[in-house]
Amino acid sequence: MSRKLENSELERLDVTGFKEAEKTPIIIILDNIRSLNNIGSVFRTADAFLVQKIYLCGITATPPHKDIRKTALGATESVDWEYRKDTLELVEGLKSEGVEIVSVEQAENAVMLNDYQVDSEKTVALVFGNEVKGVSQEVVSASSTILEIPQFGTKHSLNISVSAGVVVWDIWCKQNAQK
Repeated sequence: MSRKLENSELERLDVTGFKEAEKTPIIIILDNIRSLNNIGSVFRTADAFLVQKIYLCGITATPPHKDIRKTALGATESVDWEYRKDTLELVEGLKSEGVEIVSVEQAENAVMLNDYQVDSEKTVALVFGNEVKGVSQEVVSASSTILEIPQFGTKHSLNISVSAGVVVWDIWCKQNAQK
């Protein structure tokens, strides 16, 4: 029989330790996300995998907000974030810095997540889009890669916070396998 661990036994970083830790070469871009709970959940995922930064774009709300805080559980204090009004302008700027822009979307010529090859020498910026409209077409068009999560049921999409968890975990694993 296994005993559940207490939080004190998990040996997690505190906020200062997180800020000082080497980050995973992953950036998350939230493109016009409506749900404050989704935003908070993405912060928690970013904290779990030492993501470099989250960009909150367009109508995406920013901390501090009680509904973001409720699901982020303090991750808004550890994860570096910045608000940008224009997602495309941000994407173009990151591309000019050598960041690989990867939109998570269902589109022509999308690469299935399980087939996506990671270059561990490059920082990858993952763009997640609006709950109804997805990633804007102009951002999809400006992306280096379109990444699709394989799905086999009747639904056409996953919740954005679930998508972020699946994709960040997969890329984190692939990056760390190359080390």
